[in-house]
Amino acid sequence: MVELLAPAGTPDALRAAIAAGADAVYVGLGSFNARAANGGFSLAELSSACVLAHAHGARVYVTLNVYVRDDELGDAVALAGSALAAGADALIVADMGLIARIRAALPDAELHLSTQAGAQCAAAVDFAARELGVERVTCARELSVAELAELCATGVEIEAFCHGAICICYSGACSYSALMRGRSANRGDCTQPCRLAYELQDGSGAVLAGGAWERGRAAEEQAMRPDGDRLLCPHDYLGIRHIAEMLEAGVSAFKIEGRMKSPDYVYNVVRCYREALDAALAGRPLSDIELDGLEACLARSFSRGFTSGYLEGGHAATGSDLMSVERAINQGLRAGRVVEPRYEGALVAFDCEVAAGDMLEIRSTPGPDAPADVPKRWPIVPCPRDVASGEEVLIPCKRKVEAGSAVHVVRSAGTILEAEAAVREMREEEVRLAAAESGGVTPEACLEASEAGAGREGIAVSELGVDCASAEPARFAHARRRRENGAVVEPGAGGACAVEPSAGCACKSPHTAVDLGEVCRLEDLEGVRAACERVVRGEAPAVVVRNIGQIPTVRAAGVPWEVGSPLQVWNAETARVLVRLGARRAWLPEELTMEDLASVRAQMEDPASGDPATEGPAPGELASARMHCAGAAGASSAESAGSPHAVERHSGDLVDIAADGSTPLMITEHCLLTAEGPCSNNCPTCPRRLASQTGDRFLVELDRKSSGARLTVRVDEKGRTRLYRM
Repeated sequence: MVELLAPAGTPDALRAAIAAGADAVYVGLGSFNARAANGGFSLAELSSACVLAHAHGARVYVTLNVYVRDDELGDAVALAGSALAAGADALIVADMGLIARIRAALPDAELHLSTQAGAQCAAAVDFAARELGVERVTCARELSVAELAELCATGVEIEAFCHGAICICYSGACSYSALMRGRSANRGDCTQPCRLAYELQDGSGAVLAGGAWERGRAAEEQAMRPDGDRLLCPHDYLGIRHIAEMLEAGVSAFKIEGRMKSPDYVYNVVRCYREALDAALAGRPLSDIELDGLEACLARSFSRGFTSGYLEGGHAATGSDLMSVERAINQGLRAGRVVEPRYEGALVAFDCEVAAGDMLEIRSTPGPDAPADVPKRWPIVPCPRDVASGEEVLIPCKRKVEAGSAVHVVRSAGTILEAEAAVREMREEEVRLAAAESGGVTPEACLEASEAGAGREGIAVSELGVDCASAEPARFAHARRRRENGAVVEPGAGGACAVEPSAGCACKSPHTAVDLGEVCRLEDLEGVRAACERVVRGEAPAVVVRNIGQIPTVRAAGVPWEVGSPLQVWNAETARVLVRLGARRAWLPEELTMEDLASVRAQMEDPASGDPATEGPAPGELASARMHCAGAAGASSAESAGSPHAVERHSGDLVDIAADGSTPLMITEHCLLTAEGPCSNNCPTCPRRLASQTGDRFLVELDRKSSGARLTVRVDEKGRTRLYRM
C-alpha cells in the first residue's frame, strides 16, 4: 500500500497531478487550511474534482490543519462533514480538539494527523493512533530514513515528505510570524520571515555572517563559506535519490509539498517522482544516471536549490549545506556559462539542452576589482532557439554581464506546454464526467462553469453553506478505502511550579518543574525518562510536556505533568482531551490573547460545551501554580529556570497563558552558527555555541519590509537553534 501524494492548490493543479500519475491529492477548502493565501476549492469544485480523481483511482484529502478557537469548532466540523459529503476520502487535521469533535460527529471519517502536530518519534505515532484515532500520521520533515523506519515499524501509516519547500522551524513550533508581525503560521498566514535578509552579530555588534560580511574580506576567507544573507532560508527538499530507501523503511505515502505552486510545477514534479517510485516498487531502482536526469528535470521547475540533508541525518541535517543563503527565490538548473560579453548580448557555452523560449538567468557577479557598491546583475532573458549540449550561442541581453557568469534555466517552456495540454485534457474529461453525473447538463455548460471558476478568490466558511447534516453516511464509502499499488481494497497534585530545561541545567529546586523541550525524536526520549526520574525522586514537582511524543513516557512514569506550546492548546476541547489524559494544567500559546484565555476558561466551565466523554476534573480541583518565565528579554530557557521574575497565576484554573518570552520564536534543527564558517561537528565543546549560551549571538533583520528586530540566538548541545525576542 504505497501512495504518491501531490499538492493541489487549484482545480488545474489537481488536474495536473492526476494527469501526471498521482495516487492522491490534498486540497484546501474554506478558511481552516494552512494556506490562508490560497482559499482552495469551493464545494462544487471539490465535488467535481473528487469525481475526476476517483475515476482515475486516486484519492482526495482535505486539509483542515490550522488550530481553531472555540467559536470556530462548530464551523470546522460542519466543513469537515460537507467535504466528506462532496466525496473527499480523508481529512488532514492538526488540532486535537477538532479531531475529538470530528470523531464524535463523523465517526466514519478517515483522519490523518498533520505534520503541524509535531510527530517526530514512534511514541508520538502510537499515541496519535491509539488516543486520537487517526489512521495516518504525517511526520516531521527533519527525520532521517532510519528514523522513518522506526515510525513505520509501529504499523501505523506514515506519510513522509519527499519534495518541496522546507520550513526551517519545526512545523507547528513557529511563533515568529505571529509574535513579530501579527500573522500566525499556525493559522496558515505565515509572513515567511525565514526568507528575509539577516546579519548574525556578536554582542559588540560585529557582523559574523550575512549582511555585508564579505566586504573587505580576503578571497580565501570568503571561500570558506557561502556568500549571502538569507541565514534562515533552507534549500528545497529533494528525496528523489532516497525513494527506494524510504520505500524499504515502510513509508506509506510520499508527500510532495506545494499547494501554492503552479499546475506546471505540480505536473513536472509528480511525473518525476512517479517514475522513481514505480521503478522502486518494481524492484528496479533507477541508476545514478537516470536519477541525474530526473533531478535536472526537477530543477527546471521552481526550487531554491536542493538538499537531502534531513533524510541523510547527522550533521548533513544541521550544517550550512542545508541552506540557500544566497537567495530565497528560484535557483533553476545550471545550463552553461558566459564565454564572452558582446554588445547587447552574451556568448554562452551550454552544458545541456535548452529549448527555444526557456527563460535564462545570467548570474553576473562583479569581478574582484569592482567597487563595493557595484551591484550583481542577474538579468532573465529568453533563449532564442533550441540549443544542444556543447553549443555556443549568442543570447540577446541588454544589460552588461561578466565573462564566466553562470547561466541557469529558470523557466521551461516545454514543461509548461506539456502541463497545459495535460490539464486541458483532464478538464475536458472532468466536464464529461460532471455532465454524466448531473443527468443532462451539457458539457459546454459544465466547461463554462469550470473555466469561470479559474482564478476564483478563496472563500469563507459561511459562504460555503456547510451543514454537517448534509454529510450523508452513504457518501463516506470512499473514506474507508485504500489504494494498494493500483488496486482499491477495503481495510479491514498541586504546588508551585516553574519551567526548567531538561538538559544542561544544574537547578535541583523541588519547586521547579522540568521543561521537556519542543522536540521529541528518538534521541530525546532518554532525557524525557531522566526528567521523570527526577520527579519520582522528589527533585521537581512535575514536567512540562511540549510534544505529543513525550506524553506516553510521562504517563507511564506516573508523574504530574503540564502542557506548554508547541503542543498547541487553542480551545477548550483540546484542553479537555489533555486533562482526560492526565495533564494537570495547559499553558496556552503566547500568540493567544487574554480574551482567548477567558474564552477557553468559560468553555471549560460549561459542561455542555464539549463532548462529555472528554470532560476532565472541575477547575476547582487543581491547585494554584506559579510559572517562572524569562523576565529579561531574550532570556534562554536555562536562564528562565532561575529567573527572579515570577508571575502569579489565577488559582483553580486548568488553563492559563504563559508569560511573554517563555518560549522561543522559532526552533530549528539547523545550527545557525554554521554560517560563521566550517563546523567542527562537536556541538558540546563548540566555542560559538558556548558564546551563544552566554548571550553573545544575535540575529538582526535587514529586509526593508521587516521590523529591524534584534533576536537572541541560543544553540543547544544537540546543535538546535532557538530564536528569542529581545
